[in-house]
Amino acid sequence: MKFSCEKETLLSLIGTASRAVTGKSAMPLLEGLLVEAENKLTLTGYDLSMGIRTTGAAEVVQQGRVVLNARLFYDIVRKLPSDVVYIETDDKLLTTIKCGRAVFNLIATEADEFPALAEVDCETEINLPQAMLKSMIAQTIFSVSDNESKPIHTGCLFELENKCLSVVAVDGYRLSVRRETVEGISGDMKFVVPGSSLREIERILSDDADAIVEIYPDKKNILFRIGNTTLITRLIDGEFLNYRAAIPAEFEHEIKVSRSELVTCIERVSLIVSEKLKNPVRFHFDGSYAQLSCITAVGKSYDECPFEGEVEELEIGFNNRYLLDALRASGEETVRLSLKGALNPVVITPIEGDKYTYLVLPVRLKAND
Repeated sequence: MKFSCEKETLLSLIGTASRAVTGKSAMPLLEGLLVEAENKLTLTGYDLSMGIRTTGAAEVVQQGRVVLNARLFYDIVRKLPSDVVYIETDDKLLTTIKCGRAVFNLIATEADEFPALAEVDCETEINLPQAMLKSMIAQTIFSVSDNESKPIHTGCLFELENKCLSVVAVDGYRLSVRRETVEGISGDMKFVVPGSSLREIERILSDDADAIVEIYPDKKNILFRIGNTTLITRLIDGEFLNYRAAIPAEFEHEIKVSRSELVTCIERVSLIVSEKLKNPVRFHFDGSYAQLSCITAVGKSYDECPFEGEVEELEIGFNNRYLLDALRASGEETVRLSLKGALNPVVITPIEGDKYTYLVLPVRLKAND
């Protein structure tokens, strides 16, 4: 194998493919990247659950394929000068990496034993703007559960019904739903994509409104084709929460509030909250002001936030981080907060439409909170 490639191109390819490489594995081969030089340069990382294959331009003198340790390969290329990188592997798998005056010699591994990526039935195709999918993931992924005892909730539900695509995440304390109308897709479907894979997909997706991501779900796996990069991951089996039933249908109070002002107030009051001091932020609604306060072992904090509407004598507590995550994700200047009682969740929605719905469960307040 013998090829040359611009340093920045090679570094980008290694960085992308390495996102699917496991740090430490009982199979050392999975700590490596499959490097294939044919008409173009292809790098593949695979941890047996998620695989990323990405291609880029290179001048290939001699075709071949080997496996190189991903971390070492990335560190070497990252430290090379900004110039053309020359890579050559001999018949004993000794791989030479040259750039400028720098030279590295590595022992590669035979590529034949590198596991093949999962096969995906590409019969069903979903095409979405990359910017749309990126925002839908970003505005729900924070609610994915990290509790492995219920694997189905460690992923996001993708539900397509009547040309409406919903992405849903839940972790037992909060629920996030993001909706978009999509055209050109027939039929209804639903599947759950692991949150870890979606975080990598979000990083790969661009903000270009014209760029398209091709999605191919089958019964066990799903394939995302994003430009020159392909990501394949397993789907999660199981029964996802009936999220529609979890969202209250009726409320006693609905108010409009400046999102940025409320975020600032919560952040200010939460300055005395830490990992060791996780006391809730107390909301006391009275008239057209929300009085925010918090008490921890280090002291007390207080602030007020005005809103449109009127709520008489309602006191409710929330985990500050959960509420901040939902408010920041909404991205709109003014949001609607729907409330029912001290033990009922708050639901955050847009003033118009139903582009997103965020539900945050309250924290039961104690006398000294």
